Amino acid sequence: MSNPRITATPPVSPTATAGRWALLSLALTILLSALGTSIANVSLPTLAMAFAVSFQDVQWVVLAYLLAITTSIVGLGRLGDLIGRRRLLLAGLALFIVASLACAVAPTLVLLVLARGFQGLGAAAMMALSMAMVGEAVAKEQTGSAMGLLGTMSAAGTALGPTLGGLLIARYGWPAMFLINLPLGLITLLLVWRLLPGGRPSGALRRIRFDLAGTVLLALALTAYALAMTQGRGHFGTINALLLVVALALAWLFWAVEARADSPLLRLALLRQPELGVGFASSALVTAVVMATLVVGPFYLSDAFALDAAKVGLLMSCGPIVAALVGVPAGRLVDHLGAGGMLSVGLLGMLFGALLLASIPARLGVVGYIVPLVLVTAGYALFQAANNTAVMTSVVADQRGLVSGLLNLSRNLGLVTGASMMAAVFAWGRAGADAGVSAAQAAERGLHSSFALASTLIAAALVLLLWSRRRSCPGTMDGKDRVCRDCP
Repeated sequence: MSNPRITATPPVSPTATAGRWALLSLALTILLSALGTSIANVSLPTLAMAFAVSFQDVQWVVLAYLLAITTSIVGLGRLGDLIGRRRLLLAGLALFIVASLACAVAPTLVLLVLARGFQGLGAAAMMALSMAMVGEAVAKEQTGSAMGLLGTMSAAGTALGPTLGGLLIARYGWPAMFLINLPLGLITLLLVWRLLPGGRPSGALRRIRFDLAGTVLLALALTAYALAMTQGRGHFGTINALLLVVALALAWLFWAVEARADSPLLRLALLRQPELGVGFASSALVTAVVMATLVVGPFYLSDAFALDAAKVGLLMSCGPIVAALVGVPAGRLVDHLGAGGMLSVGLLGMLFGALLLASIPARLGVVGYIVPLVLVTAGYALFQAANNTAVMTSVVADQRGLVSGLLNLSRNLGLVTGASMMAAVFAWGRAGADAGVSAAQAAERGLHSSFALASTLIAAALVLLLWSRRRSCPGTMDGKDRVCRDCP
């Protein structure tokens, strides 16, 4: 069944001052959602003692939040396209604030986990719709700078969360790390309500029915996959295999339902567009690499250099801090030099850093680890700004919420896959060390194994990028080497 092209009512071009304030409200929204992810990690030992539960049980405080985001972000992004992005963003912020209060007063772990799930649902709307509304908040030629700022705020929230959470817990107790969201959330809610444009979808777009069946099937498939990747803490067993089979079966069923739906959640032709399909795939690949620095790094630093937890935590913050500092300049480079070239530069920087980590000896000390880590995270910040800009500027207005949801989903899938895969490879590499070697040598081998795989994933993203350029190049191909005469 053919559908006419539907476009949303075009927003009024924002003035420079109004655009900056609107962008600030979106940046604070991203900061809140990132804090929600990272601030709870430091609280797990405290929560295990407070509720007298095992570490395996208390991990659901983090997992519930991530699962809620992963499973709902695409559906919420599309729902925002249909009913109004600003309206749903305000609802997501309100839910996040109320759920944060529920987390703080939860009397049992079960209720805390349930509240964290609702908090993640609000965060999913915040993440998907903040990126989708960039096109309505700033001029198109400033999209790269806007995406760089959102990346900076995401990295800042990731870096700030553990430190802020630790200080709040030490001084006021664990509920304080959830209560801090109330004043921050209310300020952000007010800014979004006052500053963001409230453009309404066109009448034709509002008449499209929301694909509930497809949304539920996709959520179930993603839940099964995320559980398959997170259960067992890096050890893939029978339960993981069964969950993966269920995820594949549900994904096939989702594909079949979408192919027959009149108004599908996800038109399959969308993923066949080179700019979008490759953008989603490469985002998942490189995010899995970044996860290697977060999962493998603490074990390597602890075993190779006998550092205590405080020093490991301080060194681990270098990555998010670098990403936060690079984000805005990276976005400006994208605006001035174009997203395509910056994608390549970002990936090449990541590849160089990963190759160093795959070969550098432990005898070079902590500096030998930090310098390549800076290259990886700076390259990732540049890649993210360029990739988000390239993807979000290549879609029509009525699909921005959906595509933003898919872009965030690809990142989350990279995180959960990378956490499991890189931990398993590190353990395999460390266990394969010769008998009698020191803990430092075994950790070095594990690091080299993990980042050898990471280098392969980045190389795969580069190959995909080159392939997509050949597929989408509008110019004239010349000579036996197929060089485009019209492209730089």
